[in-house]
Amino acid sequence: MKIEDEIKQPAFKDDYQKAYINLVFTAGWLQLRQSALFKEYGLTLPQFNILRILRGQHPKPATVNLLIERMLDKTSNASRIVDKLEAKALVTRKVCPSNRRAVDIRITEDGLELLQRLDAVMAAQSTGLQNLTAQEAAQLSDLLDKIRD
Repeated sequence: MKIEDEIKQPAFKDDYQKAYINLVFTAGWLQLRQSALFKEYGLTLPQFNILRILRGQHPKPATVNLLIERMLDKTSNASRIVDKLEAKALVTRKVCPSNRRAVDIRITEDGLELLQRLDAVMAAQSTGLQNLTAQEAAQLSDLLDKIRD
């Protein structure tokens, strides 16, 4: 469906405004779909993001600073998210033996298993990206990188 129909706006000031509104709308649309999926598993988007980062680090630990650097949503409070994941037994937190001021954060086996189940569910979920060819997906990614340059 075209952005004009989605937001009931027949015209835009120019193509730049239309592209911007389309980008913001689509990002929100994707986030809503993901949030609904993760809610069924008792997770939020930022919690999923932290687990994904920790899985990439596994079996090495991560620090809160590393998580902050790699998070998709830079406004999220990584420490608070880790607290919630620890309460769910999806991560562990221990004082780093070599630097007593640092805390090592690791994903647990339960966390890894949850992500594995989510991988399968997400692969089956329609994100709309499958409507693009591989070349179009690469072009979209390049264009998004160009916007941030």
